[in-house]
Amino acid sequence: MYEWQKQIQIMIEEIDICIRRNDDEALSLSCLSDKLGYSECHISRKFREISGMQFRDYLRYRRLAFALKELRDTDNSILDIALKYGFSSHEAFTRAFKEAYSITPSEYRHSPRPVALRTIIKPFDCYLLSIGGCGMEKSAKDVKTYFVTIPAHKFLHIKNYESIGYWDFWQKQSLIPGQDCETICGLLDSIKGKLDDMGDSEANSGSGQIMAYINEPTGRICSWGIPLAECYGVRLPIDYSGDVPEQMLMADIPEAEYIVFEHGPFDLEKENNSVEEKIEAAMKTFDYAAAGYCLDTTPGRVFYFYHDPKRFWKYVRPVRKI
Repeated sequence: MYEWQKQIQIMIEEIDICIRRNDDEALSLSCLSDKLGYSECHISRKFREISGMQFRDYLRYRRLAFALKELRDTDNSILDIALKYGFSSHEAFTRAFKEAYSITPSEYRHSPRPVALRTIIKPFDCYLLSIGGCGMEKSAKDVKTYFVTIPAHKFLHIKNYESIGYWDFWQKQSLIPGQDCETICGLLDSIKGKLDDMGDSEANSGSGQIMAYINEPTGRICSWGIPLAECYGVRLPIDYSGDVPEQMLMADIPEAEYIVFEHGPFDLEKENNSVEEKIEAAMKTFDYAAAGYCLDTTPGRVFYFYHDPKRFWKYVRPVRKI
C-alpha cells in the first residue's frame, strides 16, 4: 500500500500539470496508466481505494477547483473559463459548478465565500500515513535562529484540546462532522489573501495552511510544561472581512515578537526524521537568557509550525524581552 500511496501522489501531481497546460489528451486514464506501467483497470481501482472517489470524478472536481480560483482572482469571462477547463458551454459549467459548490459561478464571482474544493487529498503524507517520516538520511543544512516582529493578523482555524501531533490531530478531527482533513483543507484552499500563500496551485500543496498551538489553560500539557491546544488554519490580514465557515474559529492575533527556528528545503522521504531531530535539538538547547529574551507562556500566545519540504521546516515561538 505504501508504494501505491506514492503512485497515486504522482498521478495527482501529473493531473495538475496537464490541466495547467491544457493537455486534455495526457489527462486520460489511458495515458496516466501507461506512464505508471499498470493497466487502466488496476489504476482506476487503486485510485478509488486511496482517494475515495472515481478517477473521472476527481478530474472533474479538480478542473472545477482551478476554475473557481480563476473566477475568484481574474476578470476573465465565465465562458472563457468554462472552455479553458474542459466544459462544453456556459450552461454545462454552471451545472457542474453548482452541483459541486451549491452556488453558481456568477454568484460566486459576485460574492466569493469559502467552499470545500473536494480535491485536497493527501495520499502520500508521512504523518497521515502514521509512519512519521521515511528514511534517516542526515541533512547537511543547519537550523537558522532569528527573532522577528510579526504584525497583527487574524488566524482562521479549527482547534483540538486533546490531540498529540499532526496525525493524532486529524484522526480526532475526522470524528467531528465537517472537520476532517479533506473538508478543512479544501475550505482553506479556497480562501483568497492568505498571508503565507505562495500562490502554488499544485494539488494538495496546502499553500498558506499551517499548524499552530495556542496557550490555553484547558489544553494538553506539552513536553515543555505548557498547556497547548493544537490548531490548523491560515493567517489572514487584520482587515480580512470575508465569511468564516461555521465549523471554524477566527482569532485576532496582536503584533508581537517571536523567535524562529528554521531549516531549509529537504527531501521528505530521506531527511524528514533527521531534520525533525535537528530542529528539536536547536529549540531545546537555545539560550534565551543570553539573547535577552524568554519564551512567552502567556495564555493566548500562539506558536506556529510550518512543514513545507520544498521551502522549509520552521517553528515560530512567542517571546518577550527580559
